[in-house]
Amino acid sequence: MNSPKNILIVRTDRIGDVVLSLPMAELVKKKYPDCKVAYLIRNYTGPLIDGNPSIDEVVIAEELDGKILFGKNLKKIKSKNFDTSVVVNPTLKISLMMFLSGIKNRIGTGYRWYSFLFNKKVFEHRKHGEKHELEYNINLLNKIDVGIKDFSNEIKFHLQIDEVSSAKINSILLENGFKPENKIIIVHPGSGGSSVDLPKEKLIELTRMIGSLHNVSIIITGSKSEFALCKEFEISKSVINLSGQLDLSLLKAIINKADLFISNSTGPMHIAAALGVHVIGFFPKILSCSQKRWGPYTEKRTIFIPTIDCSNCNRQQCEKLDCMNSIDIGRVFDETKTVLKIL
Repeated sequence: MNSPKNILIVRTDRIGDVVLSLPMAELVKKKYPDCKVAYLIRNYTGPLIDGNPSIDEVVIAEELDGKILFGKNLKKIKSKNFDTSVVVNPTLKISLMMFLSGIKNRIGTGYRWYSFLFNKKVFEHRKHGEKHELEYNINLLNKIDVGIKDFSNEIKFHLQIDEVSSAKINSILLENGFKPENKIIIVHPGSGGSSVDLPKEKLIELTRMIGSLHNVSIIITGSKSEFALCKEFEISKSVINLSGQLDLSLLKAIINKADLFISNSTGPMHIAAALGVHVIGFFPKILSCSQKRWGPYTEKRTIFIPTIDCSNCNRQQCEKLDCMNSIDIGRVFDETKTVLKIL
C-alpha cells in the first residue's frame, strides 16, 4: 500500500468518541508529514477539532433531523479526492459512502456483514473490552503502518480553548457569584446512557459533602435536556448550576478552568482528561463499558467500580444486583479531599 497523501478519518458519533480519536491525527502526521488529514464529524462536535495543528480540514456531515444524509455527503466526500479513509465508527450508510466515493484504500472493521465494503480490514472485537477505545482506534492505522509503536511518551489530544470562550466563561462565573480564590469542582450528573451510572442520590450526597468544604465552588454542567436532573443538585450556596447554558466551546472552557471533574462515563469526562484535569469517574464491571475500555485516558484519574464480587457481568445483572450502589461515597469524598489537598 502506498503512503497516504489525503486521508479522511470518520468519526460521526458523540463527544467522547471524537475525543478518543483525536490522537490518530498526530500519529498520521508524524509518520507522513506531507499527508493531508481530514475529519468527517457531526456539526455539534466541531469545536473539538478547532485549532488542532494535526488536522488540515474538517468535513461537517450533512444532516436532517439528526440523521446523516447519504446523497449530499457522498457528493461532498467524492469532491475531496481522498485516497484513504479510516472508518472508526462503522455504519452501513457511512461504509457504503466510502465505497461509492471511489476512495482507493478503505480501512474498517472486518466483523460487520457489510465489511466487504472495506478493502483493508482490521479484525478486533471491541465488545470484549480487552483494550482501551483509544488503542482500538489507533490500531486501525496499522494498515498504513502507523500503530502503538509510534506512541510518544504522552498521547496528545490538542484540544484548544479560544480566548473568546474563556473570557465569556469568566464573565458567567462572576455573574453567578464565583470567588476567584475558590477551587472549581465540576459535577456532571448526566450521561449518554451507554453505561450504568452511580445512583443519582449518591452523587447528590457527594455534592453535599463537597459543599461543606471551604473555598470550593461546585459547577454543575449538563445539556438542556438534563436541566431537571441538574436542578436537583442545587443543594447549597457553593453550587452554580450552568446546565443548558453552555455550548461545546464554553463547556471546554469551563472544564479547562476546573481543578477536578466528577462524572459517570460520559463525553465531557474525556474532555477533562484530554485537558489534564484530574477526573473521578464511576464505571461498572461490564466489559463493553468498563473503565479498561472507556476510562479517562490519563494518569490524573481515580476510578471507582462496584465492590460486589460478581463475574461475567452484563447490564441486566448489574442493574438487578444494584452493583453501582455498592460504591462507598465516603471513600469518594475522601479521595476528593486528597486530590484537592495535592492541588
